[in-house]
Amino acid sequence: MQIVAVKDKRELGRKAAKVILEVIHKKPDAVLGLATGGTPEETYKELVKDHRENGTSYKAVRTVNLDEYVGIDPSDPNSYHSYMDHNFFKYIDLPEDQHFLPDSLATTDHDCARYDDLIDSLGGVDLQLLGIGGNGHIGFNEPGTPLSIGTHVVQLTDSTRKANARYFSSLSEVPEQAITMGIGTILKSKKVLLIVSGEEKAEAMYKLVRSSVPESGFPASALIQHPDVTVIADRSALSLIKLNKD
Repeated sequence: MQIVAVKDKRELGRKAAKVILEVIHKKPDAVLGLATGGTPEETYKELVKDHRENGTSYKAVRTVNLDEYVGIDPSDPNSYHSYMDHNFFKYIDLPEDQHFLPDSLATTDHDCARYDDLIDSLGGVDLQLLGIGGNGHIGFNEPGTPLSIGTHVVQLTDSTRKANARYFSSLSEVPEQAITMGIGTILKSKKVLLIVSGEEKAEAMYKLVRSSVPESGFPASALIQHPDVTVIADRSALSLIKLNKD
């Protein structure tokens, strides 16, 4: 696991975009696993800026998103479909039939398995972008999630719903369930890029760095099993960690 320290969220966005662009330039038809939330917004801004200024093309790229709320309409402003359109898709030349998100209404075990089958049919994820929750969740894989599980429906914890309530009018509007790539699905990705920002993530980062054995109680610890993980984190997120300055 390589840890890259940056001073703030803006530099984090630039560094993360650079890693993603390296994958696209090396493999124009790369499969990108994408994430949502506040932390990736600067990364998407940098990718859009590069597309406008340098003409990086997404015409052959395929994307698969980590997760979506259960029961939410894709056109709802709080859906992750809307998030991706607003922050990324509508600004680049990615064909509409080449970006995929979990179906918020397709929640049976068979439906979930079909999302994993889709990813496999694309050749697997070349780079998976991730964030981390304060309780160590990746995607919506909450503590206690089996580390080998595929795409599945999860009951969101109170802490996760409260953390996401800022995007809704009230906590009561935050969905109680989500459909998410499983940890097993994430670990199949060829490369993982974890981006972390903010003091509220400092304890999770500290625990991740100190993890020596994967444990379901702290889902992000599964990443220590992966052979190619890059973590880009800002000063606030790294405030509890002493890094070598070489």
